[in-house]
Amino acid sequence: MEDIFKSWLVEIPIAHRGLHDKNTPENSLAAFSKAIEKGFAIELDVQLLSDDTVVVFHDTSLSRMTGNDGYIKFLNKNDLKVLKLKGTKEHIPTFEEVLNLVDGKTPLLIEIKNSSTKVGKLEQKVVDLLKNYNGEYAVQSFNPFSLQYFKNHAPNILRGQLSGSYKGEDFNGIPFYQKFFLKRMALNKTISHPNFINYEANALPNRYVKKYKQIPLLAWVVRSKEEYLRVVKHCDNIVFEDFIPEI
Repeated sequence: MEDIFKSWLVEIPIAHRGLHDKNTPENSLAAFSKAIEKGFAIELDVQLLSDDTVVVFHDTSLSRMTGNDGYIKFLNKNDLKVLKLKGTKEHIPTFEEVLNLVDGKTPLLIEIKNSSTKVGKLEQKVVDLLKNYNGEYAVQSFNPFSLQYFKNHAPNILRGQLSGSYKGEDFNGIPFYQKFFLKRMALNKTISHPNFINYEANALPNRYVKKYKQIPLLAWVVRSKEEYLRVVKHCDNIVFEDFIPEI
């Protein structure tokens, strides 16, 4: 495996859910096209539909991005182009559509949206779709068991442990004891064995990441130049949105 400290994962700023703005929805083909045009790597989220189609979408609920009630996991592939993102012409893309669009033009950082200890179906679908893809990529997840699956079944794929303060509504419903272990990345050495860490920018620096100097540290999500100047001293690269970092 190449020296990860000399790879794209460290050298190219990563656009969070693509290069999106008020007219270009996150995790859309248009947002990914803009990131390619500007020379940024792309971070995106993948999860499964009811028919096992892998789609690129962050939320469990459809309401924020489509204005519709319901949950992404109950859709099938035929529903996707009916639902428009943020009132635009953009639809929820399949992972296959995104791979065809990007086609190796820029690296991909793929977040596996699986919060269950029952892993394998989504992870293997991602592995299968990437087998014939010629571009650069890595996977990441908050779920150490998801990363363990990649370690055991696709060890050649770079894998990153996502973590942070576990504060805020995105982490509601996670038991206290799980947050205790996850923010400390206590399963890194026994379960996930990550090649890199992607930690919440607002929670850097901290003692939990300082002991991992042998692997790269990314920071999510940096939203301004001022925040970038603060956090860049403590990390090797950033996942950004709402501003354009200088390459």
